[in-house]
Amino acid sequence: MTPADAGAELRRLHLDDDLLQVVNVWDVVSATTIAALPETTAIATASHSIAAAYGYPDGEHIPADLMFDMVGRIAGAVELPVTADLEAGYGDPGATIRRAIGLGVVGANLEDRLRPLPESVAAVEAAVAAADAEGVPFALNARTDAWLRGHDRPREVWMADAIERGRAYLDAGATCVFVPGDLRDDEIAELVAGIGWRRVSVIGLPSVPPPDRLAALGVARVSYGPYTQRIALASLQDLAAMLYGGGVLPPGIRRLN
Repeated sequence: MTPADAGAELRRLHLDDDLLQVVNVWDVVSATTIAALPETTAIATASHSIAAAYGYPDGEHIPADLMFDMVGRIAGAVELPVTADLEAGYGDPGATIRRAIGLGVVGANLEDRLRPLPESVAAVEAAVAAADAEGVPFALNARTDAWLRGHDRPREVWMADAIERGRAYLDAGATCVFVPGDLRDDEIAELVAGIGWRRVSVIGLPSVPPPDRLAALGVARVSYGPYTQRIALASLQDLAAMLYGGGVLPPGIRRLN
């Protein structure tokens, strides 16, 4: 699949009538494990998880070169479209998108961190312009932290903020708008009504509606962020505790690496 083909396919998956599910990965072996499933249509990296794998906290504390090294390794290891979580753009959203495209990435998350709206829109515009200049269709999942950083505000305030930002990011060329948070059914419906059908992306927390309901509500994409790595690590820790307690490895271990 050429970069242009991969980009066009990733954009189609975001805008299609079906919900796009992406199970986030953080290294090559997690990526190839997920890519091996026939249900997988795209690969999405989790910046939090990649940072943790290198020993860094989330929030652009990891050196950008390390993040790009892992993202490039993941993109080179799979035959599916890859979208990367590129945090807030590492100080230069346009250059960050160009660098990602050079590694084979055809989509990205870009956080606003609730910066002033004009500044946030300018970052989206820079990312979109960089992708256009590279000549590769690109799926920009513009993230607003209106809930994550502002849900202590009254509902009508953070909701209006999320919708205003979402519309502005779409106008600036984003493919869809990511509103991560512990959202209820009615809140997701309101976001879709305000931002657009199949234009809202959410995170699949345990309390968030399941995929079939998200699809019925008009959500474009659901991802799982750092929770996939946390579940894998919890399983590893539980296994170690069982072995320390006198247990043995279970039968039927699949050879995934």
